[in-house]
Amino acid sequence: MKIIQVSDLHLVPDGQILYGLDPRERLRACIAAINAEQKDADFCVFTGDLANAGRTEAYEMLRECLEPLQLPYYLGIGNHDKRQSFLDVFPDVQRDENGFIQYAIDFPGVRFLMLDTVEEGEHWGSYCAERAAWLDRELGQSDGKPVYLFMHHPPFEIGVPSQDNLRIRDAHLFTEIVAGNNRIRHIFHGHVHRPVCGSWCGIPVSALRGTCHQVQLDLVTVEPIPLCHEPPAYAMILLRHDQTIVHYHDFLDKSAISETQASDYRNDKSIAGPLPASI
Repeated sequence: MKIIQVSDLHLVPDGQILYGLDPRERLRACIAAINAEQKDADFCVFTGDLANAGRTEAYEMLRECLEPLQLPYYLGIGNHDKRQSFLDVFPDVQRDENGFIQYAIDFPGVRFLMLDTVEEGEHWGSYCAERAAWLDRELGQSDGKPVYLFMHHPPFEIGVPSQDNLRIRDAHLFTEIVAGNNRIRHIFHGHVHRPVCGSWCGIPVSALRGTCHQVQLDLVTVEPIPLCHEPPAYAMILLRHDQTIVHYHDFLDKSAISETQASDYRNDKSIAGPLPASI
């Protein structure tokens, strides 16, 4: 399978900008790139912070921006989102029995779970007993299929203090359920506005940059969050029964070396030393 992950859109009402950027134009560019470059993907997943302040107008803008997307898509929420405002615009998004925006996405031989890590009114994440019970049940109903988790907040530190301060707090229930569960193949999260890969409790994990602003690789500052204009990206996830590969694509980058430029380089006799046969 091929899956596209997009995260941290931070849409604002029409006519507003955010940190010197236009989140809507960034998202439109992202969707246009996905349509052009990833037509064979199975679906696109959005892992939260869809709106910057959870305003209905921003979700209406999101719905408009998603209309051209040529892939099926699934939406999750983040700390900047507000459940009810989101559901007012996207009433068909599934919820669990307690009203949390959590649901399963089933394909032949594989299961994906979208998790709700939002503690409304706070920017740090939460995963309470009700949500944990749902997750435990859904994992138990996976019928031996490999399971991949999509969520906004990570339950672990990434080494960037400003983001570690805003991870899932008191993640012991979540940890008890997933640690050592060999059905869980990977955790894909957002929230940190950085490309991050590693493992936690034996489970591979990855995150990506948002479509708008980013967070600096600052290993000291806790507050205020050190922001930057590193390029936005989406993730291309390639799944096989024996591997998971994640690529990050800076979709605004136009720096490809043309064949003419490459040919000129290869034919330039003034370049000292042998020319590379490959990269």
